[in-house]
Amino acid sequence: MSAPLVTDSSVNWTALVVLIALFLVVTVLGFMASRFRRGEKLDSLDEWGLGGRKFGTWVTWFLLGGDLYTAYTFVAVPAAMFSLGAVAGFFAVPYTIILYPIIFVFMARLWSVSHRHGYVTTADFVRGRYDDRQLSLAVSVTGFVATMPYIALQLVGIQAVLEVAGVGGGDNVLAKDAPLLVAFAVLAAYTWSSGLRAPAVIAFVKDALIYIVIIVAVIYLPSQVGGWDEIFGAAKDKMAAPNPKTGAPTGSFIPGDGQMWAYATLGLGSAMALFMYPHSVTASLSSGSRNTIRRNAAILPAYSFVLGLLALLGWVAIAAGTDVTGLDGKKNAQLVVPQLFEDFFPDWFVGVAFAAIAIGALVPAAIMSIAAANTFSRNIYKEWLKKDATPQQEAKVSKLMSLVVKAFALVFVLTLDKQNAINFQLLGGIWILQTFPAIVFSLYTRWFHRKALLVGWAVGIVYGTVEAYGVASTSTDHFGGSLAEVPGLGDMGYIAITAFGLNLVVTVLLTLVLHALKVPNGTDVTDPGDYHADADDPRVQADLAVEEPLAHQPDR
Repeated sequence: MSAPLVTDSSVNWTALVVLIALFLVVTVLGFMASRFRRGEKLDSLDEWGLGGRKFGTWVTWFLLGGDLYTAYTFVAVPAAMFSLGAVAGFFAVPYTIILYPIIFVFMARLWSVSHRHGYVTTADFVRGRYDDRQLSLAVSVTGFVATMPYIALQLVGIQAVLEVAGVGGGDNVLAKDAPLLVAFAVLAAYTWSSGLRAPAVIAFVKDALIYIVIIVAVIYLPSQVGGWDEIFGAAKDKMAAPNPKTGAPTGSFIPGDGQMWAYATLGLGSAMALFMYPHSVTASLSSGSRNTIRRNAAILPAYSFVLGLLALLGWVAIAAGTDVTGLDGKKNAQLVVPQLFEDFFPDWFVGVAFAAIAIGALVPAAIMSIAAANTFSRNIYKEWLKKDATPQQEAKVSKLMSLVVKAFALVFVLTLDKQNAINFQLLGGIWILQTFPAIVFSLYTRWFHRKALLVGWAVGIVYGTVEAYGVASTSTDHFGGSLAEVPGLGDMGYIAITAFGLNLVVTVLLTLVLHALKVPNGTDVTDPGDYHADADDPRVQADLAVEEPLAHQPDR
């Protein structure tokens, strides 16, 4: 391992100028995006919130890539590898590999039925499938709440970049937070102006920067720290060394006996959960056809390749002796990638790398806020507060809610310890997986009873929350991780999967009982042909005119 590097806390002006220049470029693109493949008006959820549902393969690919591989991913995965090793960090790679066969199977069906009936959210689909307001509300609230800490974590990613660049720290509250406030204001302005088209256009820039930076880093950095033998040797030594606080090994170089179940359930559970989030569904439903979804399921693993390379940078940092001391004097593993770049690359390239991470936060933050706002507008505002809301009123409420959501995330980051954002994001992953039966199983069958799905969801949510509350770590007494002992098995496993199993058992048993008692299972407005409808389906406009007559009336 190289001698430890000392953090330079002064402002890196060259890197900062490059970062600001690229930030200005994407800001202009964000505002100009309102003209990109636009319809007559942006005052409907279809246009503002789904980009008119007409993005092609490449736009969807960049949009989904920008949405799923967030700035926090590029900060947190190497940080987890740096701190705890393969189980905590590298599981993200196989999970993004097995993810795409899963969405290849079901997402085209969700796109078709959503296109056929004008659904904007998964809760819309559940409402149409079962005619059950409570079940639809459960799905929408779960998605809305689970997305909030995810947005906050994008701002945490920007904070990490600014801190290593030498700004955003210090004791002056205004100076400390001013750069983040500016980023928030820009994000809010172009999201309001351009809707989903803004992140769709900016994602081109973000992904180009990410690919360039990661490929250059993986080729160049190993030669500077002694090669891959040295890197893997240093990582193995660190993971085997005892943790001073616990006496146990620091982490895992390769998952060993007793860790495979944890590794496997983390990968499977995360893959099943990712496309239950509203922002993943929003990006998918914006595509122009069902085949666009399938083509993307085939080519999106290209991002997984880059993610694998990126994860290894955490171990490169171990070999390099990267110092992750923040401007507050405390160790912060989230700084490892920005600091690694600052230690080894010329300042102008450091600026490019920082811009890649910062812009990589703006794209998913925009999509997440739009998705959360669409969920509120469609499934809470229109369903529970104003049933006769016009499409224009829905879009207006959604725009306002997207501002509220982003403001909440900003306040969350500025006023609370960032560990809280991480803890709640882990909890959100446990919660969102409990909507899987109501959404994915219902795409294929109505055998499950709507009330059983609701009770199973509630049982999974309660169990997962209680189990997560009991997980302690070296930094917190509660919500310190997402692994707990699996009852009856004895091994550690992903809490979300255990809760999902319990959810499923309860749902099946209760469904059998309710069917035996002949309890009505609601009305299904879909038919088998809806799940295969494509972009040119002639039934769509005719049906929407009948189902949404107010959609064709002017706003009052």
